[in-house]
Amino acid sequence: MLPLPDRGLWETAPEAYWKRLREEQFLLPSWRAYMNNGSLGVAPKPVVAAVENYLQRGASLVGHEYPRWGYELMEEHRRAAATFLGCAMENLALTHNATEAMSFVAQGLDLASGDEVLMTDQEHTGGKGAWLLRQARHGIRVRTFPIPLPPRDSAQLVDRILSAVGPRTRVLSFSGILTTTGLVLPVRDICLAARAKGVITVVDGAHMHGQIPFRIDELECDFLAGSPHKWLFAPPGCGLLYIRDEMLDRLWPTVTTEAWSARQLKAARFMQVGTNSRAVLEGMVAGIRFAEAIGPARIYHRIHQLARRARQQAADFPELELMTPDDDHLFGGLVAFRMPRSLFERFAPKAAAAKMWIYGSELMRVATHIHTRPEDVDQFFTLLRESRKG
Repeated sequence: MLPLPDRGLWETAPEAYWKRLREEQFLLPSWRAYMNNGSLGVAPKPVVAAVENYLQRGASLVGHEYPRWGYELMEEHRRAAATFLGCAMENLALTHNATEAMSFVAQGLDLASGDEVLMTDQEHTGGKGAWLLRQARHGIRVRTFPIPLPPRDSAQLVDRILSAVGPRTRVLSFSGILTTTGLVLPVRDICLAARAKGVITVVDGAHMHGQIPFRIDELECDFLAGSPHKWLFAPPGCGLLYIRDEMLDRLWPTVTTEAWSARQLKAARFMQVGTNSRAVLEGMVAGIRFAEAIGPARIYHRIHQLARRARQQAADFPELELMTPDDDHLFGGLVAFRMPRSLFERFAPKAAAAKMWIYGSELMRVATHIHTRPEDVDQFFTLLRESRKG
């Protein structure tokens, strides 16, 4: 890994530290303002190098292992991810993305016709599609309910979600952080209350790891799906599936090779999926090492500082409807607001001309990371202000 800027620089001149880190550790050109980390993160140079190096190593066959994954247990890679995420390696499987992990859970649970899966009305299509397939194919019932945007506080969210649980509810499937607005849900409180009602909890955690500090083993969820390519610096094509001990034998594999029934493998049983590129997993581990070297707490502080800067400036526009509450516990690095269609139609071409990568339309999402510069955030709202004039 390339040497990071000295930590003393962060203590004495933090803006200079982050500026150097972007210039030295990322391939982003100076003219690019990337505001869409919520869809796909930016891989730093050490991650790109790890992928390239392994592809070359695999092609040269200088080692004695097959240059792949899909049959192997990948314990070194799983251990690195488990240590960072705060769970036992035996409870963690590697997948291709959170959508695949969510599908493994939805297709693998024993549910009967009439059993209910409960979801919020803000779920990503990757988190709800597999449940809708089960509804169409097997007759389970998928029911959604609205949550307040923005909410008053965490207690209101817990109350709204748990009051929606009915007598036929068998599964509660929800996002730890909403992809639409960046709202951070009180996952632990929800999961504990759901378990007390005998309800299985499935957390779409695609936006969680790398964006906010947490430990999986403290969340009390039954399942959690992850996509480290968003906030954890990993390349596209790697994902995570956490399975609580009590659920390891209750979930059926739905993609199988010879070891599908080897229950002693625990979560690794759900990685027996056939030949895949190991290079992206080398990149995932490099992304974790990169985050550890900078410090997860330092990363969170920076991305939240930038997100709060965005929220404060958005609050100065009376025509914007803020969807992100003014509560530091309820958002991390992602801020969202609604804008009039006419304003967006004037703003979008200005952003494109300024080489600013945005996401959204009437519902606009600003997702900041450590490569985001304060001037990127300021430029976003300068362009928005100019767009008022047509």
